[in-house]
Formats: sequence, C-alpha cells, structure tokens
Amino acid sequence: MSHGLRNPLQVASGNLELARQTGDEEYIDAVDDALDRMESLIEDTLALAREERDIGQTEPTALGSLVDRAWSTVRTGDARLAVGELPTVDCDPERLQELFGNLFRIAVEHGTGSDGDTLTVTVGHLDDGFYVEDDGSGIPKAERSEIFDSGYTTGSDGNGLGLAIVETAATAHGWEIGVTEGAAGGARFEFTGVDAS
Repeated sequence: MSHGLRNPLQVASGNLELARQTGDEEYIDAVDDALDRMESLIEDTLALAREERDIGQTEPTALGSLVDRAWSTVRTGDARLAVGELPTVDCDPERLQELFGNLFRIAVEHGTGSDGDTLTVTVGHLDDGFYVEDDGSGIPKAERSEIFDSGYTTGSDGNGLGLAIVETAATAHGWEIGVTEGAAGGARFEFTGVDAS
C-alpha cells in the first residue's frame, strides 16, 4: 500500500516541479493522472476494508440498469459495452455495481480488443447467473488460481485489489465465481448460484 501510493506521489511531485520550472501544462496532465491513480488506490483499499462486513440489504435489481450505471463510472476510452438480455437479481446494488465497475476498469486497463485496438466487454445471462467477458489479452491459465489474491497484479499500474474486491463481493452474496477464456480469447468471469428472475 505504501509503495503503491508513494510511486504516483513521486510522479506528481516531480511533474509539478517541472511545470513550475517550464510553465508547460503538459506536466500538469501527468500530475492529474498520478492523483487519479492515488485516488483509485485509496478507493480500492477502502472498498476492500468494507468487504469484511456482510452485504447490505438485498433487493430485486435489474442487472442491465446496474451494468449501465457501473460502465458510466469507469474511464472506458474507446472500449465498447455489449449487454445481452439480463435478469433481475436479488443483491446489494451498491456492492454489485462496485463489482462490475472493478471488472470493467480492469478489462480496460489490461487489454486491447481482438481487432487490435477497440476492446469490447460483454455482459450476459447464464442459466444460474451471469458473466462478464472481454475480447482482450486474457488471463494465462497458470495464473487463474492466483488472480483473486489481494495484491496480485500483472502491471505497473495495478494495485492488486480490484479482483480481490470482486471475489469478496461475489462470495458475500453466496455466489461462486470462476474465470476462464472468453470466446475471443479474452477473460471471462462467470458468477453462478445467483438468485435471479
């Protein structure tokens, strides 16, 4: 955690000094990015700390609307969202929106699409749940058992908390979570045992 915050703080401080020396606003953009990174890390850490509690009040929630809200909270760039027919699920809407938001952010940060540049994230219905799939670079089979461990990351930008938050939210609902390869070779997360209608 300390290292995760220290690195963007050093980037922000260095670029702020360069902006003062040169007057070049390009350095301000780097400061802004570093501060966003710190904010994300702090939010993820707080979310993981909250996950120790049980889920809040559950209620029937239209999964499609929740997916759209979660997508709107993530910086998705050129990535596309494809949403199939989705059920209403009994859930804690806040925790489930956080789950989707983390999966979307991770997909956008870690993969480019199968067509080389535009990532597509698909959310669809399973007989006993739902899935989130992308057409990015995927997760190597040998690493799939480790990805939910707190602190696990494959990139210099990650803090290793996003998928731990996803798993904790899913298991707090009593759901099973699995990861496999998607139809286009990306990552596919399947949530089963979901009370849906």
